[in-house]
Amino acid sequence: MNIHEHQAKELLRKYGVAVPRGGVAFTAGEAEAAARELGGPVWVVKSQIHAGGRGAGRFKDNPEGKGGVRVVKSVDDVTKNAGEMLGHVLVTKQTGAEGKEVKRVYIEEGADIKRELYLGMLVDRASGRVTIIASTEGGMEIEEVAHNTPERIIKVAVDPATGIQGYHTRKVAFALGLEGKQVGAAAKFLTAMYRAFNDLDCSILEINPLIVTGSGDILALDAKMGFDDNALFRHKDVAALRDEAEEDPAEIEAAKHDLNYVKLDGNIGCMVNGAGLAMATMDIIKLYGGEPANFLDVGGGATKERVTAAFKLILSDPNVKGILVNIFGGIMRCDVIAEGVVAAAREVQLHVPLVVRLEGTNVALGKQILADSGLPIISADNLADAAEKIVRAVVKERA
Repeated sequence: MNIHEHQAKELLRKYGVAVPRGGVAFTAGEAEAAARELGGPVWVVKSQIHAGGRGAGRFKDNPEGKGGVRVVKSVDDVTKNAGEMLGHVLVTKQTGAEGKEVKRVYIEEGADIKRELYLGMLVDRASGRVTIIASTEGGMEIEEVAHNTPERIIKVAVDPATGIQGYHTRKVAFALGLEGKQVGAAAKFLTAMYRAFNDLDCSILEINPLIVTGSGDILALDAKMGFDDNALFRHKDVAALRDEAEEDPAEIEAAKHDLNYVKLDGNIGCMVNGAGLAMATMDIIKLYGGEPANFLDVGGGATKERVTAAFKLILSDPNVKGILVNIFGGIMRCDVIAEGVVAAAREVQLHVPLVVRLEGTNVALGKQILADSGLPIISADNLADAAEKIVRAVVKERA
C-alpha cells in the first residue's frame, strides 16, 4: 500500500525525521489558508498523486504549461496555482498517458536548497536485510542514476540483530560528501528513518531529494512510503491513510476476494493458481507471440465463488480478447476450478476465446464438467499447447 507525500511526511515527523512545514488542501480556499498559516515569503504548491515525476509532468488540458510542483512567492499565487491543479489530470512518466486527477495539493514552506541528494531504504531480498541506498545525484530518478552512473550509488545493509549503528550512518554521510555538523544531522536523520521503516513495516521509504540547506540543515524535501500489505493489520492508523481513488479499481475488487491481481497492458487474460506458475504462464504467452493482460493468482485453496470472481475480474478489462486458465491441482481441485469457470462464463455471457489447461487432483472430473457445459471452451493438453492455442485464437478473433 502506498500513501501520499503529505501523509508520509507526517508519519516521518512523528519519528523525528526533519521535514519542512506544510499543510494539505482539497480546495483553492484551503490552499490559501494553509499558505497564510505557514507565512512566506516562498511557498511550494505540490500536486498529490501516487506517481513520481510530478514536477516534470504536464496537465492534460495544458500540456505546454507548468508542471505539478510549483514554487510561488505570494499567497494569491498559491491560490491561483492550486486552482489550476485541483480537479485536473496530471500526466507524468509514471502515470502513463491516461494520467491521474489531482484531488489534493500540499502547500509547503520554501527551502534554501544548496545540495540535492538521494536517500532510500528497502528490503534487499538477496541479503534479507534492510538496505540503505544513497547517492549524491538527488532530484532525479534513481533508476537513471543506476543505469548511467552506478558508481554514484552506495548501498549499506543493516544487520537486523544490531539495528542501525554509528558506522552505518557515518559511511552514508561521508559517501554523500557531508561534513561538520551535517554528519551528526545525517546520523540523527538516518536513525529516525530506520526506526520508522521497521516500526511501520515499510516495503520502501524514499527521500528524493534529501536536501542540504544554505545553513547546513538536512531536510526531506519529498517522501515516498510503501507498506507491506500483509502487515497492515498491525497498523490500523496507517491502513486508514489508504486512498482508493489512487488505485486501480480492479485491484481493489481483487483484494476483496483475496485474489492477487495486477493489471498489465496485453490482451490475453490469465487465471492461474500459484505465483510461480502465473509468471511461467505469462512468459510462455509472450514466447508464442502474445501479450498477457494481467497477473492473477487465485491461490491454492480457492473456492468456486473466488474463481467466479476472478473470471469476472479478467473480463472487466475491455482490452482482454482471450482468456487462458492454467491450473495445476494440488491443494486446488480441478473440478472446483471447472465449476467456477462454467458459472462465470454463463453469468457474464462469454464473448472471447477461452482456453483451459487442467492437471492434478480430479482432473478427469474437471475436464468432464467443461465438456458437458456446452460452452465453446478450448481444452489444452499442456502449457505450451495452451499458450499456442490462445495466441492463435486471439489473432484469429482480431482478424
